[in-house]
Amino acid sequence: MLPVGLSALDFCYLTTTGRTSGDPHRIEIWFAPHQDRDTIFLLSGARERADWVRIVEGADDDETARTLVHDKCADGDDLARWRATALPVAIDLTPDD
Repeated sequence: MLPVGLSALDFCYLTTTGRTSGDPHRIEIWFAPHQDRDTIFLLSGARERADWVRIVEGADDDETARTLVHDKCADGDDLARWRATALPVAIDLTPDD
């Protein structure tokens, strides 16, 4: 189960390991949790150049990711283009058994 206060946070920090260098890379990014699963969604404006985790573009979670992140983060700003063109990404916080 996701922590109760997670939805109230505006952003998270995501640390990945460089494919070539092995160095950690940390970014601050908007996210939205899925209320029924232990999953958070992010939208990457850099698309595939971000080298992130599970890409959900074209999958069942594509529209869910776009809607949840956009609706949480837009806050009156016109982010329709970002919503439509960013790469949706899912991070499962509980490993599969």
